[in-house]
Amino acid sequence: MRAPAVPDVPSPISARYLFPTEKYRGEWRRHWVHLMPWYIIGTLSTFIMGLASGMLTKWDNANRDTALSVTVIVWLLILGFVGWKILDWYMDRFILTNKRIMLIQGVITRSVAMMPLGRVTDMKYSQTPMGRMLNYGEFIIESAGQDQALRNVPHLPNPNELYLQMCEEMYEPEAVDERMAEPEEDLIPDGEAAVPGKSDGT
Repeated sequence: MRAPAVPDVPSPISARYLFPTEKYRGEWRRHWVHLMPWYIIGTLSTFIMGLASGMLTKWDNANRDTALSVTVIVWLLILGFVGWKILDWYMDRFILTNKRIMLIQGVITRSVAMMPLGRVTDMKYSQTPMGRMLNYGEFIIESAGQDQALRNVPHLPNPNELYLQMCEEMYEPEAVDERMAEPEEDLIPDGEAAVPGKSDGT
């Protein structure tokens, strides 16, 4: 089973961290389930804000308007934090090249974890029952060094296809280069190709 097709050109987010001599193989964002806790927080805060606002409008007190304003401000702050987490998820990238794997994280404070493919001694992925249903998994990567900048990467999509692609890149890089260099298949059926020097009706 081959991994899904990836763009031939890296996105601007990841292109700045690639050097000219390495070959880009693909980049992935974490599965949308990575944002599930923040979706829940945003939904619950909206529900609680609506309930609290309804109760405050019926509250006959001089501080009612102040309490209502504070409730709305707190709700907007929570939604802003949830939006920040969504932006952070969008900016994160797991990148594979023919030389290394990288994990880019952060919006303002950016961190880039990198591991050369030649130093990977063991790699596996695990899936929970929900991960099998929604097609995501956690990658566990071991290296020859003691200090590992990139070891556990949870919530990666299509883990089986990604695992096969990474293994092929580590153990059969020549096969990957040969497959990617193959020309596109000729769309003209056999027998219908134009003969040089011969036109229709001659």
